[in-house]
Amino acid sequence: MFENNRPRFASYGVVNSLPGEIIDQVWYIIDNNLQGMFQLNEMIGFNLTNQKNHLTFEFLQQDNVVASFDTPFPYAESFPEALWVYDDGSSQIILLPNEQM
Repeated sequence: MFENNRPRFASYGVVNSLPGEIIDQVWYIIDNNLQGMFQLNEMIGFNLTNQKNHLTFEFLQQDNVVASFDTPFPYAESFPEALWVYDDGSSQIILLPNEQM
């Protein structure tokens, strides 16, 4: 799951709530920090949190935070609280939790 040679997308809700470089950061974290370190199921989750006015991604497994990734991006209150990333075996998409597949 989550091999970087598959097409990758972001939902309409994600594109409208996060800058492109933060969307790219999600794929970077998956490729460089999660792949090979954690068992990745078809759906993975992240909380987006404010750490000293910077955005931090908290990687969730079974509703538990198992890793945190600080970013250089300023945190904004308008950011969603969480993201899901889904891999259907042929493509991958970042979604907001309230968006249906």
